[in-house]
Amino acid sequence: MSISTLYSAKDADAIVDARTDLAAAHRLSVLHELDEGIDNHFTVTLPGYEDRFLLLPFGLHWSEAHASDFIIFDESGHLFEGKERDLEKSAQVIHAPIHRITGARVVFHTHQPWALSLNMLDDNRLVPANQTSAVYYHSSVAYDDDYGGVADSPSEGERLAGAIGNKYTLFMKNHGVLVIGSTVAEAYHRLYFLERVCRTQMLAMATGRTVVPIDDKIIQKSQESAKNDFHSPTRRANLFFEAMKRILDREMPGYAD
Repeated sequence: MSISTLYSAKDADAIVDARTDLAAAHRLSVLHELDEGIDNHFTVTLPGYEDRFLLLPFGLHWSEAHASDFIIFDESGHLFEGKERDLEKSAQVIHAPIHRITGARVVFHTHQPWALSLNMLDDNRLVPANQTSAVYYHSSVAYDDDYGGVADSPSEGERLAGAIGNKYTLFMKNHGVLVIGSTVAEAYHRLYFLERVCRTQMLAMATGRTVVPIDDKIIQKSQESAKNDFHSPTRRANLFFEAMKRILDREMPGYAD
């Protein structure tokens, strides 16, 4: 893949890596049934910039994402690479303001089925009733309970950025979920396990029996242990994502092209 000579050698290498990881994340979402075909959005801030973002052209199925496919746009909708028809409006008006306001390098938004199912309920709150939900999501999820329809203005992205605050996961009532991160590996790790946490809670709730949360003192102790573990959340996310890319190399090769 050729990267413009406008970029420094360091930035060019980082851009290749970002494109490759972003293509992998799209394909993994299909493998893990987090996608909706050509809809929803994953964006990454272009390395070397704060106001330009990588996005898969609208109309491509996520299973066919290649590193060379991504367009580059800014918050105004200007395209540095790509054609006008490639930029889906809601990606522009939701993602760009969230990148700008939160400082997140990566923003992933999906309508993944188990998380969306929970978000369709009157009480859509995650219950810290198992280790994963208690340790990694109990204090890291924000909730937006005011679905206002399809986004068509940057004000919606700004509103959602305010809703997520200092958290890294946003439950969007009647809509879906959004996660932010500093790397593709970190964001995808969060998205993947969020779906598993939601699935586990929905299955437990379906029994009709009481879902029992873990005691707050145990949660706090477990969270501190996770922070101090040699396998820190960042290292764990990186190892997870590299392992998932090895699966892609077997099941859906070609994403790095």
